[in-house]
Amino acid sequence: MSTPAVLGSKIPIEYASEKLEVDYENSYDGSTELDPVAVGKLRRKIDWHLIPLIAVLYLCSFLDRVNIGNAKVAGITNDISLTASEYNWALSIFFIGYVLFEIPSNILLKLVGPRKWICVIMVFWGGIMMAMAAVKTPAGLLAARFFLGLTESGLFPGSVYLISLWYTRSELALRNGLFFSTATMAGAFGGVLAYGIARMEGVAGLHGWQWIFILEGLPTVLLTVVVYFFLPDFPSTAPFLNAEEKDLAVRRLLIDAGPATETAFSWRQFRAVFVDWKVYMHMITYILNATPLYSLSLFLPSIVQGFKFNALTTQAMTAPAYVIACIFTIIFAFSSDRFRERGIHYAFPTFIGGIGYVLLIVTKNSPTINRYVSLTVTASGVFASVPAMLSWFTTNIGGHTKRGVATAAIISFGNIGGAIGGQIYRAEDAANGYVRGHAVCAGMMFISSILIMVMKYFLIRENKRRDNLTPEAYAKEAAKEEPCDNHPGFRYFS
Repeated sequence: MSTPAVLGSKIPIEYASEKLEVDYENSYDGSTELDPVAVGKLRRKIDWHLIPLIAVLYLCSFLDRVNIGNAKVAGITNDISLTASEYNWALSIFFIGYVLFEIPSNILLKLVGPRKWICVIMVFWGGIMMAMAAVKTPAGLLAARFFLGLTESGLFPGSVYLISLWYTRSELALRNGLFFSTATMAGAFGGVLAYGIARMEGVAGLHGWQWIFILEGLPTVLLTVVVYFFLPDFPSTAPFLNAEEKDLAVRRLLIDAGPATETAFSWRQFRAVFVDWKVYMHMITYILNATPLYSLSLFLPSIVQGFKFNALTTQAMTAPAYVIACIFTIIFAFSSDRFRERGIHYAFPTFIGGIGYVLLIVTKNSPTINRYVSLTVTASGVFASVPAMLSWFTTNIGGHTKRGVATAAIISFGNIGGAIGGQIYRAEDAANGYVRGHAVCAGMMFISSILIMVMKYFLIRENKRRDNLTPEAYAKEAAKEEPCDNHPGFRYFS
């Protein structure tokens, strides 16, 4: 990648209230070569300090948002007189609050800093999760789910954005895959945990579903202390890096970004998000993939229960499908970074997920093992598409403000799919194996896989156009103020 805009110049790197000026004239000789041994050591150090903590946080977050499915199997619908329609709205209303606060939350994260902001939202969402054990009416459950979505909204886009500020573009898919794979582990762990907690029915006068909310919300609150002291904000301020490592961390990111190095908050970049066709394409494919993902996560216990298992066995049998999906998620994430490719690693598992939904329809009257294998294929495709999906737009959007706002905008719009997903599987469809819900999700996955390949084609074409620019045309495009990823020296991952 060409880097003419950054070499031989001083570039201010601003993170929240901190500022680090990298003087390339005095500390950098213009070479894009870095010591691979030092880079490898630095990368491993960052991995150990950042990814495990973010992964655990997202595990708690995903567990708290989807455990209502386990609570349903444990009897919440009967105990608070929740109708089938009210249950569906309890699922959907979470994402209304989530979507409303996602962009403001990412802006606050940039201004306040990840560590402090994530601590704040963790206290609130963990507290709300535990308080849900006290709901007595459907209205109380709906209100709690809305505010749970509001407070959780900052973690996922904030984590994706934070990872993009620590790693080069060819390293993002694996790291996003590792942290997102905890969503599949949350499903597996949540099912097994719910199986055990449901046996606490009657303990201290509480129902099993109340204990699910309390015991799965408590770790979030307790982890706040760990996050406050150990979650690093940015490379330039990380306490676990020495001065030389901080300099190397920033330099390698600048070299990788090429011309797209604008870092201070910029209203110009903010506006640029909403006139970029790529942002809208990512929004569309995201919502097409997110709707099946969330509907599967929320209704998987109900789907498995339809395989004629009893309530307790259903909780445990959700785990194997999630474990296999987790393995495939990590494999596709590793491969995407290994081959520096995004489109095929996004489209192929998406297509496989669509095939899985078709298999669920075809095998609705088949033996349980056939139906369970179909479900596992579905889960593997749906979840394995996510690392490339997340890494594609964070990889291809330059400028910190533009990337941060675009990340929140794309994820925010995509998470409307969660609200839609809460309505896809209806109680009246249970008798025929949820054919309608499976058909809707299959159609979304197939359409998404086509659009992904269309976007890949246009990115390849744009890269070729920039490769063939004359010096005059290159200079003209490069002269634009804050071009970010529109700089002619920037190359898109396709």
